[in-house]
Amino acid sequence: MAILNQINTHTPFTTGGVTQMIQGAREKFAQYRVYRETLNELNALTGRELADLGLNRSMLKRVAIEAAYGDK
Repeated sequence: MAILNQINTHTPFTTGGVTQMIQGAREKFAQYRVYRETLNELNALTGRELADLGLNRSMLKRVAIEAAYGDK
């Protein structure tokens, strides 16, 4: 009869996984901040200033998303 030994080696909970999760959350929040700042700044422009940039109000959200998250 064979004897089966199972050895489990547990890695500490804080090794890598939680650190990566926190870093990922920080990066996502930084991207969101860029999005909000960009959108707020674009919304503060007048219609004439937006026209000079070749934009209209319906394009602002897309432009802010591209600025924060890149082309998707």
